[in-house]
Amino acid sequence: MASRDGHRVAALSLQLSQAHQELRLQINEIRKSLGHRRLSDNTLVTHCLAFCTVLTSHHQGEDDGMFSQLLREHPDLAATVTNLVEDHGMIASILSRVRELAGRAAESRGPVLEAIERELDGLAAIMESHFSYEERTISEALDDGIPDTDWSDMVFRFGTA
Repeated sequence: MASRDGHRVAALSLQLSQAHQELRLQINEIRKSLGHRRLSDNTLVTHCLAFCTVLTSHHQGEDDGMFSQLLREHPDLAATVTNLVEDHGMIASILSRVRELAGRAAESRGPVLEAIERELDGLAAIMESHFSYEERTISEALDDGIPDTDWSDMVFRFGTA
């Protein structure tokens, strides 16, 4: 895959792995902060909500862009992509619960933050399994090259929560 200025960019599988690593770092930092209550409740809630937005955007970029392009080039990956999209749905349900709890955290504090912490612990485990499966099953196909129809920024360069 070439960049806009014609220079070769990092393999797509490497970019995906780096994006996943950033997401792992973000959720682990939030979980540590929740566990030690190192930040104010409002700051923790803000970080949780920002992370939910980042992870949702990453998965939307995959579902709406990267996976569509991947399937055009590699229709044999249909079952794998279906599994990944199903995982995204499960993760979205957890993120919805985290958002709901975060909305309530301003009113009740402690117990709600503990519930958020439990949800994020489960989410981290699911994310790890999902990311490992995704990287293992589609890396080779990604590195064969797939057209970037403006999906890569959402998938690879989402910034920090």
